[in-house]
Amino acid sequence: MQQVLQVAEANPQYSLCQHNTHQAWASAALDKLEREKQRAVDTHLIMLDLPGFEETPIYFKDESTHPTGSLKHRLAQSLFANAICHGYVGPKTTVIEASSGSTAVSEAYFAQLLGLPFIAVMQKDTSPTKINSIKHYGGKCHLVERGDQVYAESERLAKETNGHYMDQFTNAAVATDWRSDKCIAGSILSQMEREPNPVPAWIVMAAGTGGNSATIGRYLRYHKLATKLCVPDVENSVFMDAWTTGDNSITCDLGSRIEGIGRPRVEPAFKPDVVDAMIKVPDAASVAVMLKLSELLGRPVGPSSGTNFYGALIIAKKMQEDGEKGPIVSVICDGGYRYLDTYHNREWRLQKNLESPRFVAEVEDLLHR
Repeated sequence: MQQVLQVAEANPQYSLCQHNTHQAWASAALDKLEREKQRAVDTHLIMLDLPGFEETPIYFKDESTHPTGSLKHRLAQSLFANAICHGYVGPKTTVIEASSGSTAVSEAYFAQLLGLPFIAVMQKDTSPTKINSIKHYGGKCHLVERGDQVYAESERLAKETNGHYMDQFTNAAVATDWRSDKCIAGSILSQMEREPNPVPAWIVMAAGTGGNSATIGRYLRYHKLATKLCVPDVENSVFMDAWTTGDNSITCDLGSRIEGIGRPRVEPAFKPDVVDAMIKVPDAASVAVMLKLSELLGRPVGPSSGTNFYGALIIAKKMQEDGEKGPIVSVICDGGYRYLDTYHNREWRLQKNLESPRFVAEVEDLLHR
């Protein structure tokens, strides 16, 4: 709504043009987001008890304990705060997001908290459990055939509904305050302070939007830490190709089979120049290591956590061969309960060619060498 205020009756030619910026609603909404952030406090840091890894201990930041069950809870809160402060989201705005599931679950949660309609645009083969979680929080799901179709469809829906496309793939790296000790990197370093070796040699973080790896890499540089960043990448993803060649225009036609990570294009949030190393991880290896990590923890984890653990094991192997010491920290991106009908279902794995005795044996070799 636009109002014109007369400055003075004696000078009617002077007027002040004023827009309704929903300031009161925005202040209340930001208060809700901040209270939710305080309630969530922080997630656990777990050290795996692995014989033979005393000089290269592996830790996991367990982001599955967030209220919405994944590390995307942090991102969703930041994206909403960013959109509200920029004036993109108001009291009746329909929020649209392109997501493989976890971000959409978290954004649906925050949209419900703020009383906003929410639509998630996802590949049709997204886990049914994730789809049900989005619906549980009052969101709607709009399914497309391929991962590369989510962007244009999200933009179309935003125009059609006069809503706002949150666009995690572009905004993940700018919505998060990567300098702050409250970001995921700051939280990891804070929790490591009382460990025998408080500064990690490596942090291993796979890329979906690329926002978390960008946050970690920039935090490490800003605070002048010696810790290095490794980003393991999966099949049908172009992050490692772009990092290797320097060509950010590379694309691929297929979507990632590891939900939550890997993209068919180089997302704007991915910052290759802050990445020290990358590892290409076969999809079947991610799944085999996911199952092993679930066994070690006594509870299921998601497939991207398997990708991270594989990367951590490869880094540990290289450090041991080179006589290097130091902690390795990675992330449990989400819990495995939402994948019980897919990645944790052997029949489904066989159907998708993700059941591999070869990689099961390789994992055991990495753990017991």
